[in-house]
Amino acid sequence: MGAKSFQYFPKNPRSLAIKEVDAAAATDCFRFCREKGMPSIAHTPYPVNIAIGDTKGAALYQATVASLQNDLTIAEACGSVGIVVHFGHLKSSDPLQGYKNIIQCLNETLAGWQGNAKILLENQAGQPGSMGITLEELVYVRNLADEPHKIDFCLDTCHAYASGVWVPGQTERFLERGHELGYWQMLAAVHFNDSKYPSGSGKDRHARVGEGNIGTEAMLRLILSPEFEGKPVVLETEPGPDRTHRNEIEYIYACINDIKK
Repeated sequence: MGAKSFQYFPKNPRSLAIKEVDAAAATDCFRFCREKGMPSIAHTPYPVNIAIGDTKGAALYQATVASLQNDLTIAEACGSVGIVVHFGHLKSSDPLQGYKNIIQCLNETLAGWQGNAKILLENQAGQPGSMGITLEELVYVRNLADEPHKIDFCLDTCHAYASGVWVPGQTERFLERGHELGYWQMLAAVHFNDSKYPSGSGKDRHARVGEGNIGTEAMLRLILSPEFEGKPVVLETEPGPDRTHRNEIEYIYACINDIKK
């Protein structure tokens, strides 16, 4: 289909239940990726919410840590770059408690981890005031962790646009701010999604490239910046009529070729 990287769920995306590593399947994945030169990333299950700490009970917190460690083990066996993790959310009168919980969860998850696979913190699409939407938050949380070298970032273009953090007409300033914070040096993967809703909407609704509010030109201007060179880029958009992303991938490369002519 023309893809050069891919994303997968290491286990049931709706559950925190531990999955035993299938050594044969993982080895096949590892070899395939190396032979094809296709980097991969894993996405943690949807119930993962590292911001809540033990506010919903110690059992859920420990299940979250165990699930993340399980995902890292599977990603390592598959030779993947890392596991994508969202900040999550916490309803609390103390706005700092959620960040404290996140750092504690990251520390406990990564304690003793010796693999190459990393936690890839992803920016969220929330309204201003929500957690995990700004580059500043992502960088500061990483820096405050016990072992920041085990943590990198995954940028979602739809989320950055929907949250208002990235304004297409101000892409250069967005890139400059990332350099000021040291964000781009730790960028390990990209979710390349257009947005069904306008900038600042805070709505996480992905659109196929060229069919959303961001637009192809703005998206390509960002992704073709030197800061993104060599990073695995994956689509999280609706499949086409053939139930694949073949047409969308072909469209993206056709537009890139037109730019380079």
